[in-house]
Amino acid sequence: MEYNTAELVAVMSSRVLEDNKTIFAGAGLPLVSSILAQKTRAPHLTIIFEGGAVAPELMSDRLPYSTNEVRTARKAIMIPTQFDIFSLQQRGYVDYGFLGGAQIDMYGNLNTTVIGPYEKPVVRLPGPGGANDIISTCNKIILSLHHMKRSFIPKVDYITSPSYITGGDSRRKSGLIFGSLYKVITHLCIMSPDEKTGRLKLEAVHSGVTPEQVQENTGFELLIPDKVPTTEPPTERELTLLRALDPEKRYITPKKE
Repeated sequence: MEYNTAELVAVMSSRVLEDNKTIFAGAGLPLVSSILAQKTRAPHLTIIFEGGAVAPELMSDRLPYSTNEVRTARKAIMIPTQFDIFSLQQRGYVDYGFLGGAQIDMYGNLNTTVIGPYEKPVVRLPGPGGANDIISTCNKIILSLHHMKRSFIPKVDYITSPSYITGGDSRRKSGLIFGSLYKVITHLCIMSPDEKTGRLKLEAVHSGVTPEQVQENTGFELLIPDKVPTTEPPTERELTLLRALDPEKRYITPKKE
């Protein structure tokens, strides 16, 4: 069964989510991946929205466009304030945070602020929203990006959301004493941070992709082990469920190069 790059990332992201855990999900790909996980291997995954809804029952093919609209609150067990939502997160009650970005560097830092100098940017991006809070205090962070050399660069133009900052123990020294980057999932591969240096390390490639191809599309030197496994392609069941969630392909349309 054929699939596009966005569908591949959604399926691979859903596979890393464990049952009986809590995820802070944004609308779009994080949301679709989270619901797909609920319908496959994590039926008791609890979804939390920045707008305030906790554990809603979302309807297939009627997914919310944003984290603040009424559809995010359908049959939610709680609808606290944004302040309360982030307070729960800061107290360690959120297992996963799921983010994307325009740029990512070798230490997993994200940029969603500007391309180019901050004072005179080439492009002004949407900004962090709650992304800085999420990456700073969720227990495990999943990052999802389209894999292009212009997005994977040695040093981001602006650190909107800090991961391992400059490597080593710089994250902890900055005051971010818990939470860490867990996986970076792209349409080419899965990466994770090296335990000692914080640098991104190739963990697995997707079917039909080689480590050399991943490196060719990365603007910095990846840590690549001698043996790199290949992920199992999306199954027909996973793709059928995913497409039922987003029949108009609002979220699972591949990005342009």
